[in-house]
Amino acid sequence: MGTWNGHGLRGSTLEELINRTNEIYGERKLALIQKIPTPITPVQLDSGTGRITLAYFDQQSTVDYIGAVQGVPVCFDAKECAKDTFPLANVHEHQVEFMRAFEEQGGVAFLIISYTQKREMYYLPFRNLSWFWDRMKDGGRKSFTLEELDKTWKIESKGAIFVHYLEPLARDLESRDDTEEL
Repeated sequence: MGTWNGHGLRGSTLEELINRTNEIYGERKLALIQKIPTPITPVQLDSGTGRITLAYFDQQSTVDYIGAVQGVPVCFDAKECAKDTFPLANVHEHQVEFMRAFEEQGGVAFLIISYTQKREMYYLPFRNLSWFWDRMKDGGRKSFTLEELDKTWKIESKGAIFVHYLEPLARDLESRDDTEEL
């Protein structure tokens, strides 16, 4: 079992932005997306603040978010990266397998990656993540660079919608429709 400590807060800023985005999507009836809590068992509490300082994970989590966008089932994970190289160790094998199975059931899986130093966010379709993952499994790089990403998948903010991932999701769906017709 893994343990949680201060490092578990990595990604919390991105998740806060996504949570607010999801609230707006819900209010506008564009999507219904839920944050999946990671089940933990507290081991140690700070007596002064009552905050959990040490805990262990009850089970492996799947992805951060799951829901539906206009009738399309979606699941995704949010990741932050401080450098231009994204280590695939930040994605766990059970997450990749869950996303693969989710896609096999007709859903859409993806990552939202925030490159914090560049102040850029990208939508990474599962098929692209799978390609990087398979390359690693075949003995290749254990990471991918920002340069390897298709810049057309960049996520922009629009007004109060900080992480407007519905636009790249729509492109992802269109590209799937195009390939299904071939």
